[in-house]
Amino acid sequence: MKTTIIATLIASAAAFAPAHQAVRSTALNGVDLTKEIGAQAPLGFFDPTESCGGNPTNASPEEVEEFERKRWIELKHGRIAMLAVVGYLVTYAGVRFPGAEDVPAGFAALSAVPGMVWAQFAATTAMMEAANQDQFKAPWGTAEGESKAEFKGDFRNKFIDFGWDSQSDAWKRRKRTIELNQGRAAMMGIAGLMVHDQLGNVADILP
Repeated sequence: MKTTIIATLIASAAAFAPAHQAVRSTALNGVDLTKEIGAQAPLGFFDPTESCGGNPTNASPEEVEEFERKRWIELKHGRIAMLAVVGYLVTYAGVRFPGAEDVPAGFAALSAVPGMVWAQFAATTAMMEAANQDQFKAPWGTAEGESKAEFKGDFRNKFIDFGWDSQSDAWKRRKRTIELNQGRAAMMGIAGLMVHDQLGNVADILP
């Protein structure tokens, strides 16, 4: 179990770095956002407030840039939510790191975790953000030249591949769609767990 937890933590670090897709220039007019990854049944391209413009089938460069920014935010939140759901379920099941056996699960852990652990958590988060902030443009725009990422969310940094480059475009699109949908489900899942935790009836939904 400890090995599983350590592997999960290592994977979580990789999740904060950008992933690979063909780099698309936003300088072209007439981009059809309704055909982007994530615009699918049953809602299709769902933008009721028209935050990405009023004509998603013929988006301007500015609208495409805004769409890509929001897509990256959604992807990142989904990745964090997936880690959060796994973390909640693991701690709820009673799994603890050595020395943390008395720390409760859920919101009750917030006041029980020592300040030094919070400091380590903040430092680790800052380190991952600094290393992987946005390899699509280079961290905080500090570097120029060729992007290391195929698309926003690609954190391989031209180093880790796992066979991604050898796959077809259709396969890559399918995998990216799966990740996006799992992230959406996880965001709903962790929100539900947090609500039931506050209501005090998590035991009614988790044996």
